[in-house]
Order: sequence, then structure tokens, then C-alpha cells
Amino acid sequence: MNAAGIEALPPLRDVIAAHGLQPTKALGQNFLLDLNLTRKIARAAGLLDGITVVEVGPGPGGLTRALLLEGARHVVAIEKDERCLAALGEIAAASGGRLSVVAGDALAVDYRDAVAAERRDAPVRIVANLPYNVATPLLTGWLSAEPWPSWFDRLVLMFQREVAERIVARPGEAHYGRLSVLAGWRCRGRILFDVPAQAFTPPPKVVSSVVELVPKPISEPCRRQALEAVTRAAFGQRRKMLRQSLKPLFANPSEVLESVGIAETARAETVPIAGFAALARAYDGDRAAD
Repeated sequence: MNAAGIEALPPLRDVIAAHGLQPTKALGQNFLLDLNLTRKIARAAGLLDGITVVEVGPGPGGLTRALLLEGARHVVAIEKDERCLAALGEIAAASGGRLSVVAGDALAVDYRDAVAAERRDAPVRIVANLPYNVATPLLTGWLSAEPWPSWFDRLVLMFQREVAERIVARPGEAHYGRLSVLAGWRCRGRILFDVPAQAFTPPPKVVSSVVELVPKPISEPCRRQALEAVTRAAFGQRRKMLRQSLKPLFANPSEVLESVGIAETARAETVPIAGFAALARAYDGDRAAD
């Protein structure tokens, strides 16, 4: 891997000035300019030799450079902001063919198509400083992929600290909710480290966290849509007992709860993922019986 071309690129602050790339609040942009920090994030994604990396929202390309310097076989960078494309094109020209830039909305991209040309049976990993305003819908979209395990082998993503805590929360913890259940059902998740606000341009008003999510085989089989329906009802009225909050889904919630081994007086935040999966299977069974 020849890093000379990437290392010869001008500093990111000069690139931003040359291309007039002021971060836009409407796009949830906060640029990371510290190469030591971006390389720390890239290293957190594990050994990248032989890996195709998908990056969402690269902006001027700070993390993009780091991923290439840390040895990614190929990076597919998806960028909605047309202003950033010229700067990313300069990185692509210096990368020796290891960077592809996809101009488009990350929420609408067909990721399998985006990586098909470069994958060549290599593992695919998503590594990104996600735009804050679309971070959660992007994650839920990736976690909802079918079939499972999906087309990626790992997610290493930056979120606002509060969102990161929701992703990795366990039953009984304050942040445990629908996102926690979906993430924990499909992945092993952990917060790797925090990133202070002053590391960004402009500094956000919150601390950010880098989260690792590794897909796992589904140990509690159920239909994803059923799981989402159950958690939506349960956490939509999280202060109520489940015998009350599940009434929109079941004619006799108390009976269903007893059948899956959950106390009818339990509240959503205390129920483990296995319990929600059991409720999802019961929900599908009820609908099939109608």
C-alpha cells in the first residue's frame, strides 16, 4: 500500500478554504480535521488490509484519508453535498485507484450495488462520522437489512453520546429502548471511546462517541417487523405496565405475557431482548390465527 500520494495532499484546513467548504447545519455537518483522531477512528475499525470500507458523509475527506492511510483495500465514500465532491476527487486522484466517490443521498443508496464493483468477495465494513441529522435512520436501515447477517462485517460509527448510549443500553438502564432492542438483537455493540466537541469544526454542543457493532447470528428468531411492532407499542407508553401498553396488539395481553414468561406488571425497560422476541412470535401467531 503506497501512502505517499495521500500524505502529499495539502492540510484539510487549506482544502476547506480552497473549496469554500463551510459546514452546513442543514446537512448535519461537523468536520473532523485532526488526522491523529481520524486515524484513531480508522484503527478502531480493525485491520483494514483486504477490506472494502463504506464511508458515509466524508465531507472534505479527513476520515477518508485516514482509512486509506490505515490500509483499506478500497473506500467507497458516499457524499450528498456537491460542494465536497471536488475535494474528494483530489483524494481519489492521489489514492491510486483505491477511492470511489458516490454522489448521492446515503438514505437512498443501494449499498449492495454501491460496493458490488469493488467488493470482489472481500469483507465490507462501514466506518463513518455520520451526519447527526440522519445517523439514527441510517443505522436502523442497516440493522433492518435482509437477509441477516448482512453484507457488512462490522459497523464503526460516530454518534452523539446520547444516541450511542441508546444503541448499547441493556435492560434496566435509562437509555434502553426500541433502538437498543433492534441493535442488541442483531449485533454485539459497545462504545469504544468519546470524542470531545472541540475536535470538530464547528464544535457541536454535545460529546460524540464511536460505537462498534458486530453482526451476530440471530439467537432469538422472530420476524423483524413483528419485533418493531411490539417494541413500538411497549416503549410508546413506557411508563405503563405491559398489560396496558400492549392492548393495541393483543386481545388479552396478560395471557400472552404469562405464556412467554413475562410478568404482566413489567414495564418495557425491564424486558430483555429474548422477551421481546417471544412477544413478536406471539404477535405473529395471533395474526395468523385471525
